[in-house]
Amino acid sequence: MPILSKEEAQALLKKVLSYSKAEECEVSLNGNEGGNIRYALNAVSTAGDISTTGFSVTSAYGKRSASATGDEFDDASLERIVRRSEELAQLAPENPEREPMPGPATFKDSIMYNANTAAMTPDTRAALVGKSLDVCKKAGLSAAGFLENSTSFEAVMNSKGFFAYNKSTDVIFSVTTRNDAGTASGYAARGFTDVSKLDTESATRIATMKANASIGAKALEPGKYTVILEPVAATYLLENMFRFDARSADEGTSFLSKKGGGTRLGEQLMDEKVTIYSDPFDPDLPGATWGRDGLSREKTIWVDKGVVKTLSYNRAYAAKKGVPPQAGPENIIMMGGNTSLEEMIKSTEKGILVSRLWYIRMVDPQVLLLTGLTRDGTFYIENGEIKFPVKNFRFNESPVIMLNNLEALGKPERSISVESYRSYMIPPMKVRDFTFSSLSDAV
Repeated sequence: MPILSKEEAQALLKKVLSYSKAEECEVSLNGNEGGNIRYALNAVSTAGDISTTGFSVTSAYGKRSASATGDEFDDASLERIVRRSEELAQLAPENPEREPMPGPATFKDSIMYNANTAAMTPDTRAALVGKSLDVCKKAGLSAAGFLENSTSFEAVMNSKGFFAYNKSTDVIFSVTTRNDAGTASGYAARGFTDVSKLDTESATRIATMKANASIGAKALEPGKYTVILEPVAATYLLENMFRFDARSADEGTSFLSKKGGGTRLGEQLMDEKVTIYSDPFDPDLPGATWGRDGLSREKTIWVDKGVVKTLSYNRAYAAKKGVPPQAGPENIIMMGGNTSLEEMIKSTEKGILVSRLWYIRMVDPQVLLLTGLTRDGTFYIENGEIKFPVKNFRFNESPVIMLNNLEALGKPERSISVESYRSYMIPPMKVRDFTFSSLSDAV
């Protein structure tokens, strides 16, 4: 089934709802079309196209509800899934937090769809990957990478008159470059709504430069260092703090929890240079204008000059606390500064340049203490110059503490985390007293 228009999706959802006999019923419909290329050792290993469409029916009787899913769209199959969800709902235990389904609502159209990306073909993908491979071969390195594009739609309708629709496109690219000896590695990743912004050639050139520059890495003693985090490295670390959830804060399981009870809303938790917000209409990182909970998504400031300004409340928890519901973050943008990466390096007497972090795990959620490793190019800086590559470190650091030790911020860049496959707008940053706890032999 192709990507459905708003009108086509609406007509299909109305048909599914017409079969419902439940007190409340919600039907969600989603589809995806796209393709990918995966390559390794400077040769394509797999390539393919994908097209999927599915739907989910949630039936409710009072506090009881259940869902059933399907991917066949003849009338008999649609009705069978509705009946199945009703049978399951009547058997389900009561959920004391279940809220009535939302009523009619109006949402602004998103800007997540781009015709250039939707028109991508296997030839388009092959040409983009070919440019990456050419760069890597000329540099005498081996490349392993992945390129994927998708066009998606989502629509939701319920028996109380709620309807919402969204269509989006996305293209992501990542490449790792290594020398034949396996002693050096570089990396680059890009993500865009509009494929015309994707330059695989320049991204791969950066990855090859990192790899060649990291040959002959030396060991440095672990300890606290001034660190310059490139946007990809900062993204991997910071994405762990972007929930801003009121319930976990109230329940004492979040860095936003106050000792003795309550939340840290309104407190200065970070350097005043830190402002973090969501905006579905940001041209570089657009997002959906509505959520499955029926809440509208607008520009929302989560942290303003280091002060926690907003927490998210789903409809059930908002009702329990007697406050208006607040949608959680759809996209995350961190405001930056005017200091270039080169200027950060020149202003550093002694420090470490980190290209990327990975294998990040939670140590203590209440202070957001994380551990992980550097990789794909780590370099020692002395007297304003990169002196030599260094062996990788394990770090133990909290992004909240780190954001209290900011010295400079650069211009935000769209960076993709291949662990969560989410994109963020994050600036490069220079921080003091970053804790490296041990060395790692990994490349």
